[in-house]
Order: sequence, then C-alpha cells, then structure tokens
Amino acid sequence: MKHSILILGGTAEARKLAERLAGDPRFVTELSLAGRTRAPAEQPVPVRIGGFGGPQGLAAYLGEKGISILIDATHPYAAQISRNAADAAMLADVPLVALRRLPWQRQAGDRWTEVDGVPQAVEALGSVPRKVFLTLGRQELLPFEAAPQHQYLVRSVDPVEPPLDIPHATYITSRGPFAETDEARLLRDHGIEVIVAKNSGGSASYGKIAAARAFGIETVLIRRPDLPDVPSAETIEDMLALLDGGLDHGPEPLK
Repeated sequence: MKHSILILGGTAEARKLAERLAGDPRFVTELSLAGRTRAPAEQPVPVRIGGFGGPQGLAAYLGEKGISILIDATHPYAAQISRNAADAAMLADVPLVALRRLPWQRQAGDRWTEVDGVPQAVEALGSVPRKVFLTLGRQELLPFEAAPQHQYLVRSVDPVEPPLDIPHATYITSRGPFAETDEARLLRDHGIEVIVAKNSGGSASYGKIAAARAFGIETVLIRRPDLPDVPSAETIEDMLALLDGGLDHGPEPLK
C-alpha cells in the first residue's frame, strides 16, 4: 500500500525532500506552498498553493485527501504554520514529523547582536546613520520606516511593492543560494556596516554570515521563535530514515 504524504514546504529542503520521494514507489507525495512568492521554483511533485483556513481546514484536507503522513518542512520562522500543522495532525489523527535544520552557531570573529524580533532589530541599529543590509521577507520590512536615518540595501525574492517610505533604500531581487565570495563583494561594493538577518540555518544563505565575519561586520540576528514539540529530523537523510523505519503511530507501519 502506498502512503500519501503532504509536505508543507517553502524551503530548499522541502523541494529536495520532494525530489527524493518523487521517485519512491512507496509514496504519493504532494507539496503545499503558502503562495507568498510570485514565481516559486519548479517542484518535482504536484503542488498545492494557498492556505488551508487554519488547523481545522488543514485537518479537513488531510482527511479528504487520505493523507497518511504530514511533513512540516516550512521555514524555521513560520511558527504559525507549524502550530497549525501540529493542531491539524492531532485533529486528523495523522502522524506529523518536522524537517528542521539546525540554527547557525556563533564562531570566533562573529559580531552578533541577537534580538527577539524585527522591532528589536530596528532598535538595535541605533540612532546614528549606518549602511544596513536587510535580508528579511518583504512582509517584515515595514518597521524599518521608523528608522529613516539609515541607508538600506534590501534583498528579496520578489520586488518590494510599494517601496518603503524612507529616503535612502536600494532594492535588489535575487533567489539563493548565495556564495560567500558573492556576498563579500556585495558587502564591499555597498559599504555595508551592519546586516539584519534571521538565524535561518543551513548553507543556502550562510554566505553573508561568513562574509560578515571575515570583514568584522556586525550582524543583528533575529532569534528563532518557539516551535511545537513534535518528532523531527535535522536533515533530509534523517527524514528518509524516519520514513524507512516507520513513525511512532499511523494507519500502517511504513514498509
């Protein structure tokens, strides 16, 4: 019997996991994307785009589609989606496992200022004008309008529309991964003095962290939110091993 898997995605790991599962005859896999990116990367399995309507809506979808395994492979900062997934899995009595990459760890030479959220990151920039590299999602940029004294370099996957109501901002659109050498060139060319980023973990966006360390540039790093305590895997290989060995509960053992 094939097992029907729904992956809540939006990360590079979700895509790679879907690619691995697409060729496995034991599974029928679907990938769900929130739809925040206008032109998402091509995916190796059927894709559903858009929200579910909270935990109840997701639970209903799991039942309608006969999903036997739910995988939360969303971004480490998508806390609300992860909470909805945990609640929906309980409501639908479907096993849930999360694919959660480890956060970056401070190394010698890192000049990190760790804060709990975007408003705190704005405050950490201080009142003295600085050249700031913002590497946050488009939906999280508005609070920086409260600090118009800085010069901002803003990088996002999609254009920031409308632009921020600040006098000094340069916008670039690009999709990772970003190599350290390219990030070093970007920081140097724009005279960046401080980076604002999330502790996303993984290798795709670590280049800016390594480049900042090499140049002695301060990084204002937003801490990860608390996530539901559910079974989890740190890597794709760990996740595949979990699926091979079977989850703690479910309609049938995975064989």
